[in-house]
Amino acid sequence: MEILTVYLAAFLTMLKIIQCHGGGWSNAHATFYGGGDASGTMGGACGYGNLYSQGYGTNTAALSTALFNNGLACGGCFELKCTNDAKWCLPGSIIVTATNFCPPNSLGGWCDSPKQHFDLSQPAFLHIAQYKAGIVPVMYRRAACKKSGGIKFQINGHSYFNLVLISNVGGAGDVVSTSIKGSKTGWQKMSHNWGQNWQSNSYLNGQALSFKVTTSDGRTVISNNVAPPNWGFGQTFVGTRF
Repeated sequence: MEILTVYLAAFLTMLKIIQCHGGGWSNAHATFYGGGDASGTMGGACGYGNLYSQGYGTNTAALSTALFNNGLACGGCFELKCTNDAKWCLPGSIIVTATNFCPPNSLGGWCDSPKQHFDLSQPAFLHIAQYKAGIVPVMYRRAACKKSGGIKFQINGHSYFNLVLISNVGGAGDVVSTSIKGSKTGWQKMSHNWGQNWQSNSYLNGQALSFKVTTSDGRTVISNNVAPPNWGFGQTFVGTRF
């Protein structure tokens, strides 16, 4: 019975991954912003800052309210293809990473809830549609994120307010839960602050820090002692690879 339970749990986990990544297609629309070099996409509501140096490049998107999930969708990857518009669509598809928020009352209401909309970087848009189209119907589905190296943890804030930006997450890409552990503490659940910034109000100065990260497909990765005891605010540390 115990073996059957283990196999059942493994099957359900695999089924969830299949549903989240490479599953059925859904309908949406896409526009573009940020200029030909995508310089206007830097910064953004996910907190990643310079998307070039963070490894996200130009294949990025700002998500409408219905997709953004209050920032928890940040880092998630989506495959898009232009559809039902023979005049403007180009063949093929593209995988983009969610790095920004397309707010309501913008783009003529296309990002208003409950509309599902992708405001792509201009280079990404031009992979699937012609520039003059402006806006096109698309189909999308979740896709696996392929990243080089381990998860990055940038520690900001100050004593009793540890604000950790989590980036470069492979697999599902979008972090939905994080815990932190000092070398003198047990695991403590962090609260979601904004974008992919996670917060702890504990005093952890002078302790080696470990992180437990869970993504939307239910996978959890632990990075033990990723930050040494002499870590400082503003530093970035690389942990385990997803």
